[in-house]
Amino acid sequence: MSLVSTIETFILTVPRSTPYLGPLGPGERVNARGYLVRRGNGTLYPTVDRSVLVRITTADGAVGWGETYGICAPRATCEIINDLLAPELIGRDPQEVETIWDDLYGLMRVRGCGSGFHTDAIAALDIALWDLRARAAGQPLWALLGPRRNEHIAGYVSGLPASRIEEKVAMARAFAAQGHDAFKVHAVVSHEGIAEEMAALRAALGAQVHLMVDLHWKFDHAQALALAQQLQPSGLTFIEAPLKPEDVGGLIALGRASPIPLAAGEEWPTDHVARLRLEGGTLAYVQPEMGHTGITQFLRIARLAAAQGVRVAPHATIGGGIFMAASLHASSVIEGLWRHEWQHSIFSRSVEMLDTDMGYGTHGYTLPSGPGLGAMPNARFWDHVEAVA
Repeated sequence: MSLVSTIETFILTVPRSTPYLGPLGPGERVNARGYLVRRGNGTLYPTVDRSVLVRITTADGAVGWGETYGICAPRATCEIINDLLAPELIGRDPQEVETIWDDLYGLMRVRGCGSGFHTDAIAALDIALWDLRARAAGQPLWALLGPRRNEHIAGYVSGLPASRIEEKVAMARAFAAQGHDAFKVHAVVSHEGIAEEMAALRAALGAQVHLMVDLHWKFDHAQALALAQQLQPSGLTFIEAPLKPEDVGGLIALGRASPIPLAAGEEWPTDHVARLRLEGGTLAYVQPEMGHTGITQFLRIARLAAAQGVRVAPHATIGGGIFMAASLHASSVIEGLWRHEWQHSIFSRSVEMLDTDMGYGTHGYTLPSGPGLGAMPNARFWDHVEAVA
């Protein structure tokens, strides 16, 4: 394989009629830059769907695609790639992708850049390098990551983006009628009460359905424990992200005390961050997000989870489908896979912008076939893209 010669960055922006997670809540507004702050967790969200993509080309013309988060300040990620990382990546051999991840991470270690925009930028490049490697080998990506342990990747419905409990129940019933049997609710838009919402869903859907709730880092330890006790009668599979990400000790302690299993990890960019949480021994599920980790770190985090006997439930978020394809390939080879999140308001729109046979149905995910990621941008994709030099 020839060496990396050019690296290009793009911002993908897709309008949406209802903001991510659901309609605006009381006291929430859209600011002058097109963002809103969810009062439930004090977190910034855009009113459009955005991600950052990279295209890496080698000297012989081979191409690989990667993608990362870009929902907030996407130009910051593009600038990190173009100004800091690309000059160090050009001339490297894509076969050295894992060493390259370590080298790029190390460039800004002493500046405290162990997460956020810096590691997101590396994740996009990492996915593109793996795509290049697999395409050069004429193999689907999973074959380079293998052996393939999971022929079937089950999913769960993520989000019931409505304002009121009865509307969410109706939406869940419609999904259940199609054959779906697992649902996660986003508590940051549970305006009528989290425990009340979960109790209504359990009553409507029956005892056999998996129910989960994403708490969006809203609570302190005492509040989260009290809520877990309130939620216990609803028989949840897990509660996700109950505490602020910085509260490592609190997360470990809550996992020990909670009557409901804990899930965490969508914001973890590296195995360095994951190890601190997993070694506490109280998490039940880990949720690596390919848009933050890239393939190299997704696999490293999954190996740490397997060593601790923790199940893996990969996270899925706003994106154009490229890092989703990478997540499915990686999920097919890891130990301890439970289910992969299905963002129904995003996934079907994303695959329409790609040349791919990746899909989702009540059976779960269809893994993309073909060489590399098995997913490439098509003409629809380019209708929503801005190149950033």
